[in-house]
Order: sequence, then structure tokens, then C-alpha cells
Amino acid sequence: MSDHRITLDWSRNGGPFERGNYTKNHAVRFDGGQTLRNSSAPGDYGGDASASNPEELLLAALSSCHMLTFLAVAANRGYVIDSYHDDASAELGKNADGKMAVVSATLAPKVTFSGDKRPNADEYAALQARAHAACFIANSVKTQVELKL
Repeated sequence: MSDHRITLDWSRNGGPFERGNYTKNHAVRFDGGQTLRNSSAPGDYGGDASASNPEELLLAALSSCHMLTFLAVAANRGYVIDSYHDDASAELGKNADGKMAVVSATLAPKVTFSGDKRPNADEYAALQARAHAACFIANSVKTQVELKL
């Protein structure tokens, strides 16, 4: 099994720190050296709209994991994929326990195949279902993750 780590840093930088009045911006650094500007969601949560936020990162992880799993499933079955595009969305709301949560996520992958072997609609749906069932991130969250094909 593998171990995954990030480093997160936040600082007040001399700014105010009181209820509802403090910076939400912070840096997330990944093992490979990439640094990501992150904040809380804009609007009700007062975040920086030009930075990513935890809800977007969760959705990005779900979408990316599903895509990588789908590519592996398709390649293992002899399909050739030229492109993969996803317009994913997530909804924040109250869960069954009345707590704020990402209550749903919808992935909407569009895949372009090439070569002689191309799946029909049923085979394509089966490939996507197999990828969804094997996606590590989807298997790690309570949020219902839907595929919109």
C-alpha cells in the first residue's frame, strides 16, 4: 500500500483574527513540489474565488480518480482513448444527520475513442460502471457519486 502526504500552511500575517474576520487563504504543498493556493468557498464562506477550495478539491479528486481508473479499465480491455473530458459538479447541503456536507457529486465524462475496437453504448456504460466501482476516492467517501453519461 502507499502513503500520501501534503503540507498545509496558514498564517494570519498580521491581519485580524476574530469571528468571521480572518483570512481563509492557505497553501497546500504536495510531495512532488507543487503548491496550490487554497481558501474556503467564496460567498457565504468568505473565501477567495481565485483560489481552489476544499469542496472543489474533493470533486477534483473524485473526477481525476474516476478518469485514471477508467483509462486503466479501457486500456486493459484493448480500447484506445484519444481524449477524456469531465464537467463535474458537487452540491453542498445538509446530510441525513443534519450536518453540512458535500451531499452529491455528478461526473459527466465525455470520452473519444479511436482505433478499430470501439464500445457500443452498453459496453461504454459497463466500462464506466467498472471504473466507478474501482475508484479509490469514490470508495473512500460517504457522498453519493453519480455518473452522468
